Amino acid sequence: MKYNKTTMTKLINQQRELHEELKRLKAEMGLEKNLAIKALYHSFVANSGKYMEEYKELERPRK
Repeated sequence: MKYNKTTMTKLINQQRELHEELKRLKAEMGLEKNLAIKALYHSFVANSGKYMEEYKELERPRK
């Protein structure tokens, strides 16, 4: 599974917890949006993270 900014942005928009965490990272750590999104991916999706299944579902092609 690879990082995809578009997929991660969709997931953040669907999950309130991730949206709040994105705002927190940007404010408290001073990260720019792209870096904060990547940090969320590594914290909450990669390596069997809490939102890994939801991320995989968004990656699947729609018929």
